[in-house]
Amino acid sequence: MNQKSKYILLLLAGSLTMWGCDTAPTDQSLLEGLKTDVTYLAADDLGGRAIGSDGEQRAAKYLEIEFERIGLEPKGTELYFQPFTVSKPTNPHEEAVIGTDGEGVTGTNVIGFIDNQADKTIVIGAHFDHLGMGAQGSLHRGDSAIHNGADDNASGTAALVALAKILKHQKHSSNFLFIAFSGEENGLWGSNYFVKNPTIDLSTVNYMINMDMVGRMNEEKTLAINGVGTSPSFLPILETVNTDSLKLVTSESGVGPSDHTSFYLQDLPVLHFFTGQHEDYHKPSDDSNLINYDGLLLVVKYIDRLVGQLDAEPKLAFTKTKDSNGDSPRFTVSLGVVPDYLYDGKGMRIDGVSEDKPAQAAGLMKGDIILQMGDSTIVDMMSYMRALSAFQKGDSTSVTYERAGAKLEAKVKF
Repeated sequence: MNQKSKYILLLLAGSLTMWGCDTAPTDQSLLEGLKTDVTYLAADDLGGRAIGSDGEQRAAKYLEIEFERIGLEPKGTELYFQPFTVSKPTNPHEEAVIGTDGEGVTGTNVIGFIDNQADKTIVIGAHFDHLGMGAQGSLHRGDSAIHNGADDNASGTAALVALAKILKHQKHSSNFLFIAFSGEENGLWGSNYFVKNPTIDLSTVNYMINMDMVGRMNEEKTLAINGVGTSPSFLPILETVNTDSLKLVTSESGVGPSDHTSFYLQDLPVLHFFTGQHEDYHKPSDDSNLINYDGLLLVVKYIDRLVGQLDAEPKLAFTKTKDSNGDSPRFTVSLGVVPDYLYDGKGMRIDGVSEDKPAQAAGLMKGDIILQMGDSTIVDMMSYMRALSAFQKGDSTSVTYERAGAKLEAKVKF
């Protein structure tokens, strides 16, 4: 059976059940739903879900049907949809203009709401777009190919749907706004547009949860949670609700390359959930058969418990994080590595090395832990970025790193 036939069956199933979910979902039904959603969204038929493409529109329609079947209220500007148009500048030094008028590429956010008649709202989001056939942002070397983006970010989108199913059947003293963003891969376009054109009063938002790449949980059950410094209420609760013995790796910053950043810049507390980089990131090989669905369910259940625990708190206080006050490092060079964002030891561990880049030329490999660059000691990701920002194209430096317990040194030329 092809994906189109499955989609028609989904429509029929929805109409037969009167678009309702009358009973609370079980773990088994959630697991089946996660597999169904990721498989559909990451199928070749959707062509990689690039913003403005037919595949992106079909994905948006699929999510609209899911939201309606669950019983979410439409909260877009056109029922569940919030279309936006991005005009790309001819001058490469100018930013893209995001609005609803003019010529350009049009994307669609999909928005649903649970109204618990509360005075505060929790935003839960995930982006559903990806890279289409690759183009800018792809790490694939070779002929053009469909980038299905199963982990990035069909996984987060499926988790979004699963949480909507769960929270629809619970009593909370908060409302819930579920947003599937488009245009994330191009520069957080959909979330940027939403916070500047919100369909609810942003002053009622308590905090925002973002799920981006949550489908590859490792054997250690590691879950990265970014943004824990954006409210003093977060850290004391994270381990309290960790009843599945996950290995939590946290970072304070509210700024990162995903949609939570748009909300953080509106002075809202944010949390970004992430299960780690892998060799299939931004490549055609990021397929649905590689997703750890049991791990994805653990992420969903963890967030459900966290939301329940935070529900007893008063409206959360917002805190700016250190790297957001104008002192974030700016780079003119790249080492050509993928950092291991789940590493919580001393230094910066390499999770992947790009071809024909300085790190590969210097002999650095996946698993190496960078301890020093030039005169700078590397203790964590931020110190690595600050050290890297000091170099210009053409510079050379020594890099001290650890491999299999031994300290080694390499010469790197940028």
